Amino acid sequence: MKEAAITSPSLSVAQDLKGKTIIVTGAGSGIGRESAIIFSLAGANVIVSDITAESAKATVDSIHSRGGIATFVQADLAVEAEVQLLVSAAVETYGRLDGAFNNAGIGQVGKPLHELSTQEWQRALLVDLTSVFWCMKYQILAMMTTGGGAIVNTASALGQVAIPHAGEYVAAKHGVIGITRAAAADYGAKGVRVNCVLPGIIKTPLIDELSTDPRFASSLEKLLERHPIGRFGNPSEIGEAARWLLSDAASFVNGSAIAVDGGYLAV
Repeated sequence: MKEAAITSPSLSVAQDLKGKTIIVTGAGSGIGRESAIIFSLAGANVIVSDITAESAKATVDSIHSRGGIATFVQADLAVEAEVQLLVSAAVETYGRLDGAFNNAGIGQVGKPLHELSTQEWQRALLVDLTSVFWCMKYQILAMMTTGGGAIVNTASALGQVAIPHAGEYVAAKHGVIGITRAAAADYGAKGVRVNCVLPGIIKTPLIDELSTDPRFASSLEKLLERHPIGRFGNPSEIGEAARWLLSDAASFVNGSAIAVDGGYLAV
């Protein structure tokens, strides 16, 4: 199956996030970088966070070159104290926190469960799930002091289904959907909406690299066939979905797990 041509959507020009302060984690590349740029073009003050300073600063530079507002805050989300400092920095810099896109995470190690070490299991749960809990904990506390806000978490299509050799990742992403719904139930009446997006396979530098490697070509071909739309997604397409969920246009959307997967979960 040959991948269909990709037409990248234009970045948002609607100012539906105007004046809102929004944290983006994992903003140094891929979905996080494109989302941070999209939020900025929509009028947001963006806190660009990543564990890697160089790539995150490049995201900030890209936003500034477009006339947007952004500040870099380095944070290792596997450390609770750094998550707390990240949220505090957003409030100190812009006076409030209105939204967050909790996007940072790590991928699967590619082993069946019986070969997975306890350390690998715990690392996946820490970075892909516990860090989301910490982010929401401190973000919600900040948002409730100023009347509310909106949070979007990055789960995955694998938060609803599974593939071989990805048990730790599948478990963590199922957990992200669960904690998203739990938070929505706890805080919806307090003015904080919480939703998550479920990306399919997204074209990142890693996918581009694998597509040229004969060892992985057949696997990617099979994955492509699981996307009825005929192609993999673009990072900006996830960012546009998150932008909408963070905006007031989605004011009645709470506790939803929205697939942005080209139909992956439909087949």
